[in-house]
Amino acid sequence: MTMLALEVGRRGFTAAQIAEGVDDEDIRRVPFPAGSPWDRCRELLLEVAAGAEVSALGIACPGTIDMAAGVVAIPEIPQWRAGFAIVEAARAVFPTAAVQLALDGVCLALAEHAFGASQGVMDSLAISVSDRISAGMMVGDLAVVGRTGNAGNIGHVLVPGFDERCSCGGHGCLEAVAGGTAVRRWARAQGWSGESVADLVASADVGDEIAVAALGRAGEALGLAVSSVAALLDIDLVVLGGGMATAGPALWKPLGEAVAEHARLGYLAGLRVVASPLGDIAVLAGAGVLALTALERAAAMARTSAGN
Repeated sequence: MTMLALEVGRRGFTAAQIAEGVDDEDIRRVPFPAGSPWDRCRELLLEVAAGAEVSALGIACPGTIDMAAGVVAIPEIPQWRAGFAIVEAARAVFPTAAVQLALDGVCLALAEHAFGASQGVMDSLAISVSDRISAGMMVGDLAVVGRTGNAGNIGHVLVPGFDERCSCGGHGCLEAVAGGTAVRRWARAQGWSGESVADLVASADVGDEIAVAALGRAGEALGLAVSSVAALLDIDLVVLGGGMATAGPALWKPLGEAVAEHARLGYLAGLRVVASPLGDIAVLAGAGVLALTALERAAAMARTSAGN
């Protein structure tokens, strides 16, 4: 029985078979092509399947998605911006497979709950802070998906004191302040000359005032958003991953200070924000959990049908 996990990322497709002992050599990554993105994704999935019959496929995608319809609309893929029926396309490749789509943040939360920092915790929030910000929530041991599948989109929670324009068309969103693209943009506007988040972190490590200020703003905004969401959901564990989570004290100190200042309700006394142990495979691992869940659901439905 072969099961696959697929992550549609911000820059490319990542896929792997679901099995014990999977390491980085077993994971296949390809950038988005200039044309025919599904053809390239299909080739990747067939390569990873290696001729086996696929019984389940979990697909993690950034927003916006329509989970029930199996449709995604991804700004980074021009051909898919108006909507692409990815579940239908996947079922055409693997007709006998149980295919399930979820937001990348939901898959992140599933992975942390199954393998990461929130194992054994019924209620938690997992956040990935890279160029963009995604998140997923576990409530009562269940992933919250929402009406359309887009629940957990913390990148568009509003943070007081900030008013930057966001790619969504609004302003004051968390992603517009703390996302990697926004942080680099702000730092360059102040005179910083680096290129990547890694460059920014390195600059902060040697005391560059602009880099420290840029990461400090991001940390404060994250702390404000975490405090609000924790109060809303009554959670006491937040797991932070993604490239920005490696920023060290320049980000984590102001984040912690903002949480201490604003998460003051009695039931938030034990609120913790911890680093994810899963690295950059978290979302893909969550897509694997999704595939297992889809297969179990399909089996349960088959038993019910047989009983009737």
